[in-house]
Amino acid sequence: MLPGALNDLIDALGRLPGVGSRTAERYAYFLLKSDSNISEKIANSLQNLHSGVKSCPVTFAIMDASEEVSPLYDDPTRDKSIVLVVEEPLDIYAIEHTKAFKGTYHVLGGAISPMDGITADKLHIKELIDRVKKDSVDEIIIATNPSVEGESTAVLLEKLLHEKYPELKITRLARGLPLGISLEYADQITLTSALKNRTNL
Repeated sequence: MLPGALNDLIDALGRLPGVGSRTAERYAYFLLKSDSNISEKIANSLQNLHSGVKSCPVTFAIMDASEEVSPLYDDPTRDKSIVLVVEEPLDIYAIEHTKAFKGTYHVLGGAISPMDGITADKLHIKELIDRVKKDSVDEIIIATNPSVEGESTAVLLEKLLHEKYPELKITRLARGLPLGISLEYADQITLTSALKNRTNL
């Protein structure tokens, strides 16, 4: 029989996505055997997580609780006329690491998935439509995930935006074969996308 405190930690860690019971046990034993300062630092970080982070009222990106709006929106070097739309806040940082985008972002808060109870009215679509006029947006770049839900969301976004703003430029991230992959290992969806998005040499 495990001590109650250890059992509670294993149970808590096991609730994290991608962490099974065996992995939760390994993490818990590691923390038990390690310097107590490590556990205290993790505990303090968790304690401050919800009070130290909030959602931007304009872009819905995550930011420090002390900030009024996200620096990725407020930065004067950012081009507010170009908005890249993603499903989740952490998707922004994948784009930011490329250092190739200087526009602003808009986080939908997920993708349409009726099976999971996520309908269009639960996403930040209305706020995106309002931003087009407020920020004099010229281009919306849709960067939803290449999944059934992501595709459905992208199609609906395109429809709603064009209904309201017929002249608005709406683009999507190009999709196709990643560098280093052999054709024989590519799936049909990737190959189809690569054919549709082929470019001139």
